[in-house]
Amino acid sequence: MMKTMNLTHSELTHRYQRILEAMSEGVYGLNADGHATFVNSAAEHLTGWTQDEIRGKSIHQFHHHSHADGSHYPQSECPIYHTLQTGKSAHSDHEVFWRKDGSFFPVEYSSTAIIEKGEITGAVIVFKDISERLEHQKSLQAALAQVEQLKQKLQDENRYLQQALREHQNHRDLIGQSDAMQQLQHAIEQVAPTPSCVLVQGESGTGKELVAEALHRHSQRHQNSMVKVNCGAIADNLLESELFGHERGAFTSAHQRRIGRFEQANGSTLFLDEVAELSPAAQVKLLRVLQEGEIQRLGSSQTIRVDVRVIAATHRNLEQMVEQGEFRADLYFRLRVFPLTIPPLRERKADIPLLVRHFLRTLSQRLGKREPELPPATLQQLMQHHWPGNVRELGNVLEHALIVSDHQLIIPTLNTPDISGEQQAKPVAMAEAERHHISQALNYCNGLIAGKGGAAELLDLPPSTLRSRMKKLNIQR
Repeated sequence: MMKTMNLTHSELTHRYQRILEAMSEGVYGLNADGHATFVNSAAEHLTGWTQDEIRGKSIHQFHHHSHADGSHYPQSECPIYHTLQTGKSAHSDHEVFWRKDGSFFPVEYSSTAIIEKGEITGAVIVFKDISERLEHQKSLQAALAQVEQLKQKLQDENRYLQQALREHQNHRDLIGQSDAMQQLQHAIEQVAPTPSCVLVQGESGTGKELVAEALHRHSQRHQNSMVKVNCGAIADNLLESELFGHERGAFTSAHQRRIGRFEQANGSTLFLDEVAELSPAAQVKLLRVLQEGEIQRLGSSQTIRVDVRVIAATHRNLEQMVEQGEFRADLYFRLRVFPLTIPPLRERKADIPLLVRHFLRTLSQRLGKREPELPPATLQQLMQHHWPGNVRELGNVLEHALIVSDHQLIIPTLNTPDISGEQQAKPVAMAEAERHHISQALNYCNGLIAGKGGAAELLDLPPSTLRSRMKKLNIQR
């Protein structure tokens, strides 16, 4: 201590300069006018300007004259010069310094006033390049964002799987040995291993979802869960968000980011049931996914690559809808790369005994009842019915029968005559046939339209569509 105190002012200055020269941070010394009096080697290296070039001049004019976007940075607004005016230290880590070659780097700097005998005689500025730190922060933020996105995806998948379990959407087999069903099984085995789009068509209740499950089960994507969307059960204003996801703030109720069904199905299969109900806007976006393999969340300008095999299904005549301008022709041809048509139950009555045994076994287990005997007369009654609601109607009839039966299966009266044999009814107008079909479904469901066991479920129609058809056909309930 005494040795240091005995040093001359020149020796002390030289010692401090040696210390400053050894620092990895850039150091400037300023006088009271803001002109450079000292520039260390690190500062020269960071900015490209030498001490001889800067000494006696305003450093602001050299490397602090502009913001990162190139806009002017007045010296009067610079925190460094505020220190010379107020004596208060300043710190910043969100600005840039410009180099001699015209480039710039993000900088963290601090300015400290030199006060002698109560007067501000200058300031010391210490700064460093924080490019590497910001890159690390950016990488960390990107990693955290990816983790959050994966977390959100897992949460969404978990909710979806729980919903699927609640709806008893476990492994189910196609049942039938008729020629029509064997041809369908062969077609499924042909197309299942490929990534091609499949359009499944058939009347309501024929088992289009079962066909989609069989296609996925025999595909190379079977290890991942198939994602299902009923396009007719979601409001138009929510359908795009359901399919493609949305960013936080994309619309009023979008309080957080949500990934859509396409992202959930990445690497797997997406089953679009009731695809004919897609809005024109959703049809355009679906076509883009099929063509380009990428989606765009609502409220985002960023595209996301997805690898999704699409299986679509409908009970409506899409070709006719295209002709009437109700469905995009280009999307229709994209979806029907490999069309599959499921025969109605009336065209494969040889499968009814197998289906009845299957339903009695599974329904008895679910209802907690003993499987009843099936009298030949009852089976004959089932074989003679026309089954306008197809396999779904058969299952509902058998469930009702199991509930009211004890040891022997009792089938309620089935009023619809069989029109598959030689004694066929005289053909009627399409509207009259539809009116009869809907009325029969309503009678069977005791007038219930929507909800569990309702006519809409039986007919495999969205409740809104059923109500619209009832109004058009003047069906009163």
